[in-house]
Amino acid sequence: MPVNTSAILRRGLAAAVALPLLALTACSYGSESKDDDAGQKVAAGAKKIDGLDSVKIGYFGNITHASALVGRQKGFFQKTLGATEAKYQIFNAGPSEIEALNSGSIDIGWIGPSPAINGYTKSDGKSLRIIGGSASGGVKLVVNPDKIKSLKDIKGKKIATPQLGNTQDVAFLNWIAEQGWKVDPQSGKGDVSVVRSDNKVTPDAYKSGSIDGAWVPEPTASKLVSEGAKVLLDESTLWPDKKFVITNIIVRQAFLKEHPDAVEAVLKASVEANKWINANPDEAKAAANKQLAVDSGKALPAEVLDPAWKSIQIIDDPLAATLNTEAEHAVKAGLLKQPKLDGIYDLTLLNKVLKAEGEPTVSDAGLGVK
Repeated sequence: MPVNTSAILRRGLAAAVALPLLALTACSYGSESKDDDAGQKVAAGAKKIDGLDSVKIGYFGNITHASALVGRQKGFFQKTLGATEAKYQIFNAGPSEIEALNSGSIDIGWIGPSPAINGYTKSDGKSLRIIGGSASGGVKLVVNPDKIKSLKDIKGKKIATPQLGNTQDVAFLNWIAEQGWKVDPQSGKGDVSVVRSDNKVTPDAYKSGSIDGAWVPEPTASKLVSEGAKVLLDESTLWPDKKFVITNIIVRQAFLKEHPDAVEAVLKASVEANKWINANPDEAKAAANKQLAVDSGKALPAEVLDPAWKSIQIIDDPLAATLNTEAEHAVKAGLLKQPKLDGIYDLTLLNKVLKAEGEPTVSDAGLGVK
């Protein structure tokens, strides 16, 4: 039975990644940037871009947002923006970042695929565009090895996902259906008990024995492994070329129209940061963790950071076809009415930057601006 969407919207929890038309609960905006940024030095003689005093950038304090973490920490954004100041806000959940984008509190943001679809569909295609990719992968099914020895042992067990209707929740429901098992998508009850649990409390739930495993993103998956859990399945193995979108770059449509040079500068910084990350993985990991410590007050320990970092691919391609597939999975699960995604992408500036860098251009999978 399809979900009562309006009811879910009213009671939705703020989540890092929420599916279209689900969980758009209003949340407080992210924390402001700090004045002692390592990458905030403006070069002498630099000029403002588009006459802007600042560009406001949002992202999560999460390793899946490594492009933004490293871009900030190493000064890539400030370098390309010249005398226009790069300002930052940190978010814990997709809905609050979408709210900030809609209000103009931020101009550009790093965000999961489903909140991007959420914002786009809820505004009838008027609020944002996806303008680039950032990361793929980083989602795993981890389990208690004393209770679960193989994938077939998942039946009858209690497995956590971050939230009703979020990206990992739908991926798990889709996987369950492919096994031929039945689960009510709203209650989570059935052949498998799907327990919706915030990523922050899932490790404690695992330690207490109230769940037997979890289908979760990094670094939660690696945190559970550090508590004795075992990786039973990496979601990337279920996708073509082992790639699926976990983080995109979005922009306010009005900002894109009025300040294309500023948007291009941020995309150039992202592409340069991604190139540096992939060429210098150890240094990049340290830089990302340093920025995480600034943003959250606590760096990730090596036993969590190292495996989490290895499971995430840093890319420029938004992997548009996989975003469309994720939406189709939600529709099949009965969690979503078919969304209208035409025009959600505008990769014009990204492809301009990629061409200038001698890199191959990327596709919008037919979902771009006509």
